[in-house]
Amino acid sequence: MDCQKYMEGMTGLQEITKDTLVGDILALDAGAAVLFQEMGMHCLGCPSSMGETVEEACLIHGGDCGELVRRLGAYLSGR
Repeated sequence: MDCQKYMEGMTGLQEITKDTLVGDILALDAGAAVLFQEMGMHCLGCPSSMGETVEEACLIHGGDCGELVRRLGAYLSGR
C-alpha cells in the first residue's frame, strides 16, 4: 500500500513534519507509538499529548525533532 496516498485519503496528512500532531500520527498508525516511546515520551495516553506537535513533544521530552520526523516518515512509508 502506498502510505502517501493512504495518509492523504484517510487523514488529510500529506507528510509528517515538525508541526504534525502526535494524535494524527497515532491515528494513522498506532505502531508509531514505539518511536515516541524510544525518545522518552511515555505519556501517549494523556489527552494533552495527542494535541502536541512533533516539535513540542521533542522539546518536552528531549528528542531530536529532525531525527524523529525522519524516522516517522520512514516508518510510515514502510521503509
